[in-house]
Amino acid sequence: MQKKIAIIGGGIVGATAAYYLSTLPGAQQVKVTLFDDGVGQASKAAAGIISPWLSKRRNQRWYRLAKAGADLYPELIHDAQLGTEVYQQTGTIVTREVPTDLEVLYQLAQERRQDAATMGKVSTLTAAEVQAKVPLLGNAQPGVFISGGARVDGAALVNDLLDRASAKNLTVRHERVSLTPDGQVVTSLGNRQFDRVIVAAGAWLKELLAPLGVVADVRPQKGQLIELAVKDYPLQENMPVVMPEGERDFVPFGHGKLIVGATHEDDGKFNLTVDSAVTADLLGSAQRLMPGLTAESLTGVRVGTRAYANDFAPFFGPLPEQETFLVASGLGSSGLTTGPQIGRLLAGSALYGGTPDWSEYELPLTTYLASSAK
Repeated sequence: MQKKIAIIGGGIVGATAAYYLSTLPGAQQVKVTLFDDGVGQASKAAAGIISPWLSKRRNQRWYRLAKAGADLYPELIHDAQLGTEVYQQTGTIVTREVPTDLEVLYQLAQERRQDAATMGKVSTLTAAEVQAKVPLLGNAQPGVFISGGARVDGAALVNDLLDRASAKNLTVRHERVSLTPDGQVVTSLGNRQFDRVIVAAGAWLKELLAPLGVVADVRPQKGQLIELAVKDYPLQENMPVVMPEGERDFVPFGHGKLIVGATHEDDGKFNLTVDSAVTADLLGSAQRLMPGLTAESLTGVRVGTRAYANDFAPFFGPLPEQETFLVASGLGSSGLTTGPQIGRLLAGSALYGGTPDWSEYELPLTTYLASSAK
């Protein structure tokens, strides 16, 4: 008998879950329907750096999850046959101006490398060596180079994963849905019942779970980044990405495309309007890194809504006492790093069932989800 699985949300978690539900053993016995209205999605507005190893976060569960996500990328990209316009291990440079700070960063990298083979080679670079690797920079600082660091385009990744899954067992419906108290999915074609439902709707999770009597600890945050065209300069595809001290991330994509950002605007919430003051701030950061840029270099602004929990940690898994539903949210600005691993885990759970133990990656779901009856 064919199993019916719904996914609500077509961002990085939903798209990755859909891909794995089309490729895991037994997928030929599954029919998957993904619902997404395409409004405000953080993943499709995002482009960034896959390089979690030098994070100073003290949350070890988050670090293990982010490291697993970084480890998964090369395999996912290879298996899905995605190109360098989506993801490429270009290397990451994290800069520090003070020599002692640079040494501390280097020592942390060496420690983390002991159980993170994906990091590749680690080395310190002088300002001149950073300049040589990223000639675009006008005011280079010394830094730590991690060869396994990568850059990813969220929109391209999500779209390509959904295309791969759609060629097999996935149907994508571009609409906003809701849930009924008895667990049906309310669609434009009427209420539908599914064997499992993955609710991966980011900051909209709270609204979706309310009819089920569940209150989710999640809040929206606006994020913006800018796209720039670098004229008269051959942007090599393999130019490292830079996480410069005191400035926005600097992400060369090749073919004259440069992305700078992103912001973290708690007051912005679900507002998707481009803010000219924020755009000017991002452009100013880009110009301090690359003085030759002008306002004419700006080719676009991406805006999306992230989801955060109070402890800034992702949460995911079967909904307590209502295990037809699997939920995921709270990924924040690390969504492109942690999302694929979360999507893969949720896909396996939706397909095979059982009671997964993901305590190495997260606190119990009851930390973030409560009954509205209480």
